[in-house]
Amino acid sequence: MCGNNMSAPLPAIVPAARKATAAVIFLHGLGDTGHGWSEALAGIKSPHVKYICPHAPVMPVSLNMNMSMPSWFDIIGLSPDAQEDETGIKQAAENVKALIDQEVKNGIPSNRIILGGFSQGGALSLYTALTTHQKLAGVVALSCWLPLRTSFPQGPISGVNKDIAVLQCHGDCDPLVPLMFGSLTVEKLKSMINPANVTFRTYSGMMHSSCIEEMMDVKQFIDKHLPPVD
Repeated sequence: MCGNNMSAPLPAIVPAARKATAAVIFLHGLGDTGHGWSEALAGIKSPHVKYICPHAPVMPVSLNMNMSMPSWFDIIGLSPDAQEDETGIKQAAENVKALIDQEVKNGIPSNRIILGGFSQGGALSLYTALTTHQKLAGVVALSCWLPLRTSFPQGPISGVNKDIAVLQCHGDCDPLVPLMFGSLTVEKLKSMINPANVTFRTYSGMMHSSCIEEMMDVKQFIDKHLPPVD
């Protein structure tokens, strides 16, 4: 998953109960692995959908005093004007695009794939969806922000995902990625893609985590945009 490092563990996968005709690729947050999210998604799964939860490579993270931990890219600071790891973000997005290509090779068209993630993983899923040439079914962005936001043009994007459906969710008590980041991100998204397709949900009292209500909203979004085809 990370460049030429062949020792990266294989993703945690929740297989479809019957023939997989759609897929969800979900990226975990900083310092986590795909296992927890694969369990959460198993709790809301649909029989025709395959859920893929890759593990980020382990790397030193500036924000955490250069301690090594699973991370999709380096995080230098959490303020809106903090310097960003542009090279790392772009490389991570290429790795995610390769995962999407792999599923296309497995017989699932890209427009039957939803990309999602939590926190750093949600940030990467948004960035990837807005920069890829692969037409996706939707994006689930939980407790996150849009990385490299100033690198995007003002106004609507012209790519294949300019009408993509986005479900963005955030806790109103998030101490790590404040709700303001979510609000600013949703405004930016609405200026770039069809605003009618952007849904922003907030959850009262939720911190930097998930809740049952949020997971039910995620399930509803997945079921709507990845309906059974057979």
